[in-house]
Formats: sequence, structure tokens, C-alpha cells
Amino acid sequence: MNVTRFLVVLDADSTLIRNEVIELIADEAGRGAEVAAATEAAMRGEVDFTESLRSRVRALAGVAVTAFDRVVARIEPTPGVRELTAAVHERGGMVGVVSGGFHEVLDAVAPVLGADVWRANRLKASDGALTGEVDGPVVDAAAKAAALAEWAVANGVPLHRTVAIGDGANDLEMIAAAGLGIAFNAKPAVRDAAPIVIGPVDLREVLRLLP
Repeated sequence: MNVTRFLVVLDADSTLIRNEVIELIADEAGRGAEVAAATEAAMRGEVDFTESLRSRVRALAGVAVTAFDRVVARIEPTPGVRELTAAVHERGGMVGVVSGGFHEVLDAVAPVLGADVWRANRLKASDGALTGEVDGPVVDAAAKAAALAEWAVANGVPLHRTVAIGDGANDLEMIAAAGLGIAFNAKPAVRDAAPIVIGPVDLREVLRLLP
């Protein structure tokens, strides 16, 4: 029987990948700069994440669902991500990704980059276009921490053998809940709170910290 030795959970936008997906989708509506400014404020913890996300998603109303193919084509994996996920698997670990972004993009990106499980928001669509609404509860800071705990329990991994990696204020709860929390490419509030801070935007820096 295969035993999962440890669990590594990464945020998606600006951690697993270099991009903020909501900004790429907003580009399709001609509102990329506006949404980028709002995203920056949310990641710094200056505004409520859930309300900010709903507001930013409203800016996506009318974008054709066919635009997701163009968005996926623009995704830039973070340097070192494939080496990190390969190393986790080689050492008997599991990789999770939990995101305030969207399944419509993450479903295409996460498995290619070596994730075993992932969770994100979903966007409502009607007649082939986005309605500007989130479908279901928002994946916020509490939901990220809950996903880490859920995946750990489901795979028999004690919390002290979990690693959480993120950059934004909505990653703080899972960073605090994990056995090892890492601020990666992070905003000031996250760097101040996390036990470990990695400055270089290269996920190979995490390899030396794996259990």
C-alpha cells in the first residue's frame, strides 16, 4: 500500500504560475488594468478578499467562455515548479493546489504542472458568456486552510508533515495551519507573518525544505 509521507499545498496565481488569472480574463473584456489594481489591494490584505473577488468577477461579465483557451495559452509556469512537484512525488509526497482563481483555467494547468488535487472558484456562464458571478462559495483564506486540512486527513498525513506555499493575504490561514508555512514571492504582510520567506522567484528554493 502506498503511503503519502507528506503534503505540499501551493497557491496558484503568482505561486504555481507567474500570472494572476483573473487579470488575463479581464484583458479579454478590456478591463485588465482596472482588475489588476483591485487584485493587488486584495493580495496585500487591504480589502476583504471575498467582496473584492465578487467585484472583480463582475468586471468579467460578457467574456466568451471560448476565451479560456487564449488565457491558458498565456499562462507562465513559475520557474522550478516542475522540479518541485517531481521531487515531492519522488520522496513519497503529494501536491495540492488551492486557488482564489478559477477551475476553468486551473483544470487545464494544474495536472500538467504535477498537481495531484486542486480546488478553485467556478464562474457562472450563460449562452456561452460569463455572467459576472461566482458559482458557489468563494475560495477564501478559510477555505484554503480547510482544503489543506481535508487533503491531509484524507491521505493520512499529520498536519506537522504539511507544507503551505503562498504569496497573498488570503494564503495566511493555510500558512499558519501547515506544519511549515512559506511566503513565496510574497506581499509584505505575508513575509512578516510566515516562518520562512523565499525571495527568489524559483520554486527549486523549496527543495531543501521538503520533509
